[in-house]
Amino acid sequence: MDTWNVYMVRCSDSSLYTGIAMDVARRVGEHNTNDVLAARYTRARRPVTLVYQEKYDTRSEASIREYEIKQMGRKEKLMLLDAHLALK
Repeated sequence: MDTWNVYMVRCSDSSLYTGIAMDVARRVGEHNTNDVLAARYTRARRPVTLVYQEKYDTRSEASIREYEIKQMGRKEKLMLLDAHLALK
């Protein structure tokens, strides 16, 4: 079964962008190189670097988590990243 991923990238201006994808490596590549498939937000802030991802069984679960992360302020997102790095 394919899994869905919630991912976060750090843009060249240090801002954070959150999205969902089945193939995160492909999606990050699109953000960095493809003017048609990249998000408008990331096109103007290249290059982007993957800094976080979570796996989910369904698109619905991933979309719900993406929304939760997008509702967070920058400080909360940075705390999430720090907690993620501490687990590694």
